[in-house]
Amino acid sequence: MSFKMLYFAAAADYAKCAAELLPAPCTVKELFALLDKKYPGMADVLESSMLTVNLEYVDLLDEHGAQGATVIKEGDEVAVIPPVSAG
Repeated sequence: MSFKMLYFAAAADYAKCAAELLPAPCTVKELFALLDKKYPGMADVLESSMLTVNLEYVDLLDEHGAQGATVIKEGDEVAVIPPVSAG
């Protein structure tokens, strides 16, 4: 059971790939811990990034202020979208 993880910009630089399969299910909080363990330093990118699940932006805080409660399920497509700047 897995989901597709997509990386863009700085997140792709840390992961050294544009996409990979990761085990499902997991919460966003668990995903962020996994990514920081797998790619040391990625936490800095993740804390300023947006996250989508199946092309829908995910609110990283629930109604109680808890971080990362959204559950990622088998077959989902998740993307880390770091901030971008235009010059």
